[in-house]
Amino acid sequence: MSLDSDRETARLWRVSKTVHEMIRDRGYEVADYEINIGFEEFKEMYGGGGSVDRGRMSFHANHTEDQKDRIYVYFCSEKNVSKAAMKTFITSLDSIGAKRGIMIWSEKMSPAAKKTLLEMQSEYYLEDFAEADLLVNITKHFLVPKHTIMTPAEKTDLVKRYRLKDTQLPRINVGDPVAKYYGLRRGQVMRIERSSETAGRYITYRICM
Repeated sequence: MSLDSDRETARLWRVSKTVHEMIRDRGYEVADYEINIGFEEFKEMYGGGGSVDRGRMSFHANHTEDQKDRIYVYFCSEKNVSKAAMKTFITSLDSIGAKRGIMIWSEKMSPAAKKTLLEMQSEYYLEDFAEADLLVNITKHFLVPKHTIMTPAEKTDLVKRYRLKDTQLPRINVGDPVAKYYGLRRGQVMRIERSSETAGRYITYRICM
């Protein structure tokens, strides 16, 4: 491999680690070895022929609490994601029986591909991430507190306990980087645990809008 190829491989190795951590943090089955794979092993698995085979990096996982809840992560090999690539993505989802999918792209997504992504939201829950946004796991930064998505029952208990309406809760935008990392959807509530020098820790709640 050339120096440039090694740099690209190292870049995708970091992206792969973050993606697998993200999927596990969402409650899906991801093994430790999939997250902790070493650079040389990653290069051997995906870097044959002088460049990384993004197609082989794609994977799916079942949710730990519901085996029918399956998510598919598709690493697009096209630098400029086309409508055809979106169709390949959807076909792959159907072939493994998944309704949730994440597309990872390297440079940009064409207007036609973006339109297709939006059009298919009525049948699937689809997300997309640029590789550049996944080079580091933002939730591991020391300034980012612990976030946990509340279950519907926990949310109901929260609003009843404090006699609140959804609209009275502090908000988090669906496009917030942490919200995107966890796949937060509108109406869901995030429990945020922060450290405090005086109180030890304190809990806040934010609803996705």
